[in-house]
Amino acid sequence: MLLHLRFFRRFSARYSCALIVSMTTVSCLAACSSDPLLYTLSPEPGNPVTAGPTPIEVRAPSVTTGLDRDRIVTADMGYRLLVSSSDAWSEPLAQEISRVLAADLTERLPGKRVFVQNDATASQPALYVDLSVRRFATDGSGNAVFEGQYSLVREDDSTSVGAGELKLSMPAGKGTSGMVAALSHLTGQAADQIAAAISRVPVVSTSAVAD
Repeated sequence: MLLHLRFFRRFSARYSCALIVSMTTVSCLAACSSDPLLYTLSPEPGNPVTAGPTPIEVRAPSVTTGLDRDRIVTADMGYRLLVSSSDAWSEPLAQEISRVLAADLTERLPGKRVFVQNDATASQPALYVDLSVRRFATDGSGNAVFEGQYSLVREDDSTSVGAGELKLSMPAGKGTSGMVAALSHLTGQAADQIAAAISRVPVVSTSAVAD
């Protein structure tokens, strides 16, 4: 009788441990398989400028590997990146940025054709906008940060006709939605700088190129 009782206790303890492990595994799998909350950048209004060439192609930006993830990088503290476990961009970050930057430039360059790379309806561009992104998250102080650089390249001879450094920041609101809203605003500020640079690019006539 005593031996049977000891066996029953050992079996119960092992069964309880196995049940706990099984329930933990199921919980983890359920958490991992749940759909993330999707976020998207939004175009921002800006002041129009009229000069500069057209059409303009916004090429897919170069995004540093640390930011190019399935889930959103919510903080870049220099030596440490914080990645959300539940929030993701609605499309790859490079596409997200180029799409909204093109929309922002369209707002700032009235009458000019602005489109993103691989747009099936696009015409031959007169100017390319190249962008590299180093930081696109909040910092340790809770500010949204957009750092990178842009360059403007003529299509006809691949000549660089403009370039600039982007070091933009502003206080971010609460949570991922607050950060995304602030990053949308900073992308609009980047578009302000790029549109101003485009307006300074001389327009080359077709006859001048042929000569």
